[in-house]
Amino acid sequence: MRVLIVDDSRLIREYLKGLLDDMEMQCVEAVDGSEALTVLREGEGFDVMLLDMNLPVMDGLECVRRVRAAGLHPAMKVMMVATEREDAFFRAARAGGVDAFLLQPFTGEALREKLMGLGCRAV
Repeated sequence: MRVLIVDDSRLIREYLKGLLDDMEMQCVEAVDGSEALTVLREGEGFDVMLLDMNLPVMDGLECVRRVRAAGLHPAMKVMMVATEREDAFFRAARAGGVDAFLLQPFTGEALREKLMGLGCRAV
């Protein structure tokens, strides 16, 4: 499984990568939505994108909207990693193409369960 981790926090990227490495998943990283689009345009297929909502340059919601509109990796699942808890946020994100949400703070087990809920093989 190939996962694109998109977060401006190096610590969060490293934490997610460590969890995903333990699940034997291959990870690629990007620091914002704009870089994620570049990686998706130039990269091989991805199974999942873990996408932070609050990013510099281009936020997570705009990124997922552009990814879906461009048809980039159409089978790829998008899991938004967020602190937001408002219904309006969840509705907008779902409408934009988000498949699942991982609310911060989270554990490795919560990530594994969300991935399995998306149909991803999680070791």
